Amino acid sequence: MTYARSISDVQISGNARDWWGNAAGVYARGQQPSEGAVLAFRGTAAMPYGHVAVVSKVIDARHVLLDHANWSGPGLVERGVMAVDVSEAGDWSNVRVWYGRTHSLGLRQSPTFGFIYPAASTGGARKLARR
Repeated sequence: MTYARSISDVQISGNARDWWGNAAGVYARGQQPSEGAVLAFRGTAAMPYGHVAVVSKVIDARHVLLDHANWSGPGLVERGVMAVDVSEAGDWSNVRVWYGRTHSLGLRQSPTFGFIYPAASTGGARKLARR
């Protein structure tokens, strides 16, 4: 969470699983990848606090490169790792992410909320004024 916050224009605090809800009314959110957007992962048994990663490059509608920390190991920062949308609807609700320990895409699917867009997102999303 600290790493994603430090490299992105999305400035949210709290556990990663809470970023999606905390972004409501502050940042635009959606299901389409955009460079600079934060992909917010749901909390699961395997990752109870959720996860957040920053999109560094959109390859196509179902493939992006991510920058993130603590995925393949505690304290490990990874840049430009592949994430693939494996959801049936093509809405990025389930992804597989590069896992360094196996040098391949992870075997498990990880559920996500979607993307939180920074103010200057290439997707045209804008930060909303705080009330």
